[in-house]
Amino acid sequence: MEGTAVAFAPGHISGYFKRIDGDSPKTTGSCGAGIVIDRGVTASVTPSPKTSVIVTDRTPAGESLISYGSGLIEELLSGLGVCAKVETTSGLPIGAGFGMSAAAILATLTAANAVFELGMSAEAISELAHETEVAHNTGLGDVAAASSGGVAVRTAPGIFGVSSRFFPDAEICSVTFGSIFTPDVIGSPEKMAQVTAAFPVGEPATFTEFMMKSRQFAEASGLIPARIRPVLDACDEAGILASMTMLGCGVFAASDALEILSEFGTAVPLKVCPHGPTLLEV
Repeated sequence: MEGTAVAFAPGHISGYFKRIDGDSPKTTGSCGAGIVIDRGVTASVTPSPKTSVIVTDRTPAGESLISYGSGLIEELLSGLGVCAKVETTSGLPIGAGFGMSAAAILATLTAANAVFELGMSAEAISELAHETEVAHNTGLGDVAAASSGGVAVRTAPGIFGVSSRFFPDAEICSVTFGSIFTPDVIGSPEKMAQVTAAFPVGEPATFTEFMMKSRQFAEASGLIPARIRPVLDACDEAGILASMTMLGCGVFAASDALEILSEFGTAVPLKVCPHGPTLLEV
């Protein structure tokens, strides 16, 4: 095989969730709801005698941070029986509640599928990406949500668990102060029990309902870091809907909070992404 394939996968902000354990990674995941966002990960995949991975991350201030190697992606390609030079570039910080891990896997698989002519369907790509996330404790429901666009409501675990999607015109913005190590949270039975107890009743049908349920969950779950409390308070005082990015040390809010969030850090405007992973070049 020759040439390079480039793919993009959107990020995902989980507003609330609860872990569902099945008898395998395929049937394990989460219920909840979240916003598929227009910033994500772009991956380029070029066939090579040996696999190598270059990861370009974004700091909360928007600077580039380059690292080499990714055991997860290397394992993924090995399982497919291929070797490649992979370069991933994230539009938002990794580990900060924007679903960049899921986006990196989806984008890499989409590009690899094209350049190696693997013949995988979009469903098969999503299924493998989901199982990889669950097996590595890097996510539970991001892949299912980001496999398509909009605000995704998940009522069962796995990639077939999305019961509805709606596409609000609303724009949002976010500010982040760093990461929360996801495996420490979703791998903790104690924390997951508290998260399950906080899970809101009913399914949101509008952006406002989603934001209200997300904030209700964030407050009841005990997951809110002290660092973001002043940001949430400032949004509350201004009457602007805001909540915590799950799982990250950050806040997302309605777009009219951009000025307020900018007082605390580098605020990033975001839009609801209307689609899932996309092949950009082959």
